[in-house]
Amino acid sequence: MKKKYLAIFEELEAAICSGKYPANTTLPSENELSEQFETSRETIRKSLNILAQKGYIQKMKGKGSLVLDLQKLQFPISGLVSFKELAEKMGHTSTTFVESFSKQKASPRLAREMQLNPNDLVWKVLRVREINKEKIILDKDYIVEKCVPDLTVDICKNSIFDYIEHHLNLKISFARKEFTVEQPTEEDYRLLDMEGFQAIVVVKNYIYFDNATLFQYTESRHRPDKFRFVDFARRSEL
Repeated sequence: MKKKYLAIFEELEAAICSGKYPANTTLPSENELSEQFETSRETIRKSLNILAQKGYIQKMKGKGSLVLDLQKLQFPISGLVSFKELAEKMGHTSTTFVESFSKQKASPRLAREMQLNPNDLVWKVLRVREINKEKIILDKDYIVEKCVPDLTVDICKNSIFDYIEHHLNLKISFARKEFTVEQPTEEDYRLLDMEGFQAIVVVKNYIYFDNATLFQYTESRHRPDKFRFVDFARRSEL
């Protein structure tokens, strides 16, 4: 016989997928669900934990269980795609806001990260990505000036990748990525529509030309309810 918390999870999952509980609404409270399913709050918590692990809900402190938007943008782990390309592919309305743009010497930490000389200059670009009227990504870009000259704010509003590939005629080849989940900073709360979320997904991208030159380091900070990172994996034969 199936365990009760699994049966409750499946019933709630079906209710969310059918639209009974639409995105951005909250599920009934644990007490209400306990009465509805005639079970303990501990059993309900187990069911809600599975829903959270599978990306259906986000537990919000003091607000209950928020139903997440299942129509998330999917960023491929192994692929290399620009924000503009992805938003257009998914049919979303998007806007990029350039919060700051400057050219400066690389900091000692950045010089180490990007294997730069102390006097090398970098473009520092801070961009906020808005999709469907919600500000949900903060991109911090550091781009080697001698590799990508004559960058402008207008280029950054449009697509840096497009400028590199179609105006500079350079080939972007591959990236190394690191994924972490962190506490949001004051800057995240100030620039993004965080809506009470207490975690943020951080993706660090080290991006290379086809001659293996590291030309860009980007730290993308994603609101967790709107984005998932996907890949296709196959188990090799041993």
